[in-house]
Amino acid sequence: MKAYYYDNVEGNMTAPHNSGRQVDLETLEKAGLIYKHCPSIDVVNEIAEQRHYKNRDIVKLNKDTFQGGERALWSQLEKFFHEHLHEDEEIRYVLGGEGYFDVRSKDDEWVRILVQVGDLLILPPGIYHRFTLTEKMDIQALRLFKDEPKWTAIPRGENAGDLSLKREEYLSFLKV
Repeated sequence: MKAYYYDNVEGNMTAPHNSGRQVDLETLEKAGLIYKHCPSIDVVNEIAEQRHYKNRDIVKLNKDTFQGGERALWSQLEKFFHEHLHEDEEIRYVLGGEGYFDVRSKDDEWVRILVQVGDLLILPPGIYHRFTLTEKMDIQALRLFKDEPKWTAIPRGENAGDLSLKREEYLSFLKV
């Protein structure tokens, strides 16, 4: 896992956009994120049991994943790249390839997190974030869920995410 402030330079969302300002694991933890490098699925299974994740599935994102090929993949990535939050934790364990999770810092700056094979990342409910692939354009990830698998993105804004109870709870956690 590598984390740094996003450079905010216009361009391809899959480019590194590395500002050169690194972010350490302690800073991510203070924002409620959990990161672990898990060399085997057994470690992931232990964490899943401890945190009561009952369901799981595997998502594959690459040009062969969608009918329509690369055009369909870019369309899906554009959806994932819109800033949003979830009312549940977002849990991903990377089985293959790599991707970027961008999360909002306490100061509302983007922090880009590179996740690669063996990385387990847990985003807390209520944190604004987005996702994209790296320039390699390929990831396979295990998604874990406490209940039935669902993926409801609540966009940022006064009439949506900003009014979410989970957002309020997250801000309270940050003591903003």
